[in-house]
Amino acid sequence: MAPNDIAAVNAAGPHTVVSPLRRLLRFLLPYRGRVAIALVALVVAAGSVLALGQGLRFVIDSGFGSGNPAMLNTALAGVIAVAVVLSVATFTRFYLMMSVGERVIADLRRAVFAHVLTLSPAFFDASRTGDIVSRLTNDSDQLRQVIGFGLSMFLRNALMMAGALLLLFATSPKLAALIVLGVPATLVPILIVGRRVRRLSRANQDRVAEVSAQVDEAMHEIRTVQAYGHEARTRAAFDAVTEAAHAAGVDRIRVKAFLIASVMLIAFCAVGAILWVGGHDVLAGRLSAGELSAFVFYAGIVASGAGTVSEVWGEIQRAAGATERLMELLDTRPLLRAEPPPAALPQPVRGAIRFEGVGFAYPTRPEQPALADLSFEVRPGERVALVGPSGAGKTTIFALLLRFYDPQSGRIRIDGTDIRHCDPLQLRRAVALVSQDPVIFAASAAENVRFGRPDASIEEVRAACAAANALEFIEALPQGFDTDLGERGIKLSGGQRQRLSIARALLADRPILLLDEATSALDAESERQVAAALERLARGRTTLVIAHRLATVRNADRILVIDRGCLHSTGTHEELLRAGGLYAHLARLQFMHEAA
Repeated sequence: MAPNDIAAVNAAGPHTVVSPLRRLLRFLLPYRGRVAIALVALVVAAGSVLALGQGLRFVIDSGFGSGNPAMLNTALAGVIAVAVVLSVATFTRFYLMMSVGERVIADLRRAVFAHVLTLSPAFFDASRTGDIVSRLTNDSDQLRQVIGFGLSMFLRNALMMAGALLLLFATSPKLAALIVLGVPATLVPILIVGRRVRRLSRANQDRVAEVSAQVDEAMHEIRTVQAYGHEARTRAAFDAVTEAAHAAGVDRIRVKAFLIASVMLIAFCAVGAILWVGGHDVLAGRLSAGELSAFVFYAGIVASGAGTVSEVWGEIQRAAGATERLMELLDTRPLLRAEPPPAALPQPVRGAIRFEGVGFAYPTRPEQPALADLSFEVRPGERVALVGPSGAGKTTIFALLLRFYDPQSGRIRIDGTDIRHCDPLQLRRAVALVSQDPVIFAASAAENVRFGRPDASIEEVRAACAAANALEFIEALPQGFDTDLGERGIKLSGGQRQRLSIARALLADRPILLLDEATSALDAESERQVAAALERLARGRTTLVIAHRLATVRNADRILVIDRGCLHSTGTHEELLRAGGLYAHLARLQFMHEAA
């Protein structure tokens, strides 16, 4: 994570349970009507349960005491009526709260995912994909359980406890006073142990995220794992993080179990003491049997409610940790924005590029400059090749042009506009990229080609594929352009993936074209055909080509030789060969290799 990203996260690290959960209110507000109805149903359900206690008192004192069977019939009818009201209210509360929980989590996942898409590559350089996936899935699922079920159970039992306490005082103030004395005793473990539950819950979720990261990495790189016979070590690494997650989970469960057991012990010991005192009051005639029965009923509600509240409180603590992890992502600020004063590229974009004393080091290795005081200019429509040893900084130039990063010094201009002041999205719409490692998505061939221009017709897609020498193999696929290409284009060869990515850039039809070893995976005949298509595409467009194979850049208008982040020399192929130096050395080595 980039330094600024970390600062943003730390600044947003609340240490109370309520603070992180309060931030979920903005996701709940759109559904406040449904929540209000659910709360009304919750009150009705709680009132129905409390009414059963009064029914119990009535049956014992008036029914059994009077010896009149008609009173029992009346009591039965009353219980059935209350049960119907209770069931309808419970259904309404459960359905509304659970459906709202599902909706809120869907909205939260969408908001977090949309925000993550805006973060700079520096954030992903320092973050593990599996951790982000775990936050979007495991952590949000934990929140779904609490918002949909846990929160309503917490409110329901808290409300019933409050109502039961009022009725306890109405029945016997002396016994109720004993209950009140016992309530703080149940709150002590909730407040003290609850903090530890939250810390352990956060640690547990972090360990689960590490498990997700291990799975993500191993599955994506399974061929490398198997090719090097690394299965045993990969399995051992996974076993280690799984055991760490298990240990963290067991620690959380042990502390949570202690919390629940402590609350239950205190609560039911209090009920036993009340029964003993109340029994003596009945024998002395100070309390009727029906009143004691109702009192015990309400005391049981208070005791069981305390147990449920303590159990749900542990889940709320866990949800607070999950919320913090999700909010960390939402609080991470995109480092790349349009700096004031904002500016837009001139329309139409001509494609003049100028680097002015650019210095840059990647955030993950700030002590190693990738570019140092680099200056050059590319005229509109010019085709310029970037040549140099691996690690010289050629791909970094592309990354800065796409504003994946901002340089630490100097400036980059397109058509005279400093791109620091441009909206990154608008800037990137002027650039088409074909990378050295072609990126193919788990979608159809047509959708992959349309990635840069989703509104393109199938005829335009076919034309772009034909120009990239990709039409023949696409039409040979089982469903042609509708064939799903699998994760990372697993159903295609390396050369086919490269040609498909070239077709994508051709269809995007943007004024600046960046080709990073765009023909490296092609055979000689396909390379000749694609090179001819790219030659036609480059007319009237500014084209920057990175190439290690010097034969592919002989026809460039100009060649920039980059070495250790600096501009070593510039000129045409023939001029640089005559001048000797690094380019002539690279050319000599490559031509000797090709001759051999």
